[in-house]
Amino acid sequence: MWSDRPATRGQAAGRPKALRLGFSLQPGMRVGLYGGSFNPAHAGHAHVAETALTRLRLDQVIWLVSPQNPLKPSDGMAGAAERMASADRWARGPSMRVSDLERRLGSAYTIDTLRRLRARFPAVRFVWIMGADGLASFHLWKGWADILREVPMAVVARPGMTLRALSSPAARRFTSARRRSSAAATLPGASPPAWVFLVAPLHFESSTALRKAASV
Repeated sequence: MWSDRPATRGQAAGRPKALRLGFSLQPGMRVGLYGGSFNPAHAGHAHVAETALTRLRLDQVIWLVSPQNPLKPSDGMAGAAERMASADRWARGPSMRVSDLERRLGSAYTIDTLRRLRARFPAVRFVWIMGADGLASFHLWKGWADILREVPMAVVARPGMTLRALSSPAARRFTSARRRSSAAATLPGASPPAWVFLVAPLHFESSTALRKAASV
């Protein structure tokens, strides 16, 4: 059963400005946060990141490589260094950055990561980025409704996932907060909850298919 009850706040170690994040951001920047296991990263991930970068007119997209997604089994999960290297191969160009931020923070949940980033960079305009497959199961995430209330969110279409994504509990719960895709460039400056569904030429590569092919 899904719930949108507020998430309890994770304990933050030290003062926000003392965090060693591995990068710095300037006030007023429009920054997309693209989280995932990237096990491995592939062209489909790059498609999502590049679509958001262009359509939202972001200054930067930060790929947040999760140490271990709580919703995914650890069996078959490559090491963090291998997945970081995989993401590095696809996060191309000066506007893309790969980060082990969640490892540095000791954060297992997106909501805790977002709250600490916003505390550290209050004048940065963050947007959470995900593929449509992520929105379909978003209601299983800890504090999923709080995430939507914390930062705007951009969802990029993925093959075969549009109907499931747009009929998901999260999409239905926040249907009134959905913005037209034609207004995507205004999303980074929007007050949450606000989200947009971006349709772009679909890319069919997936991490699961790549892992299966590698095991044959």
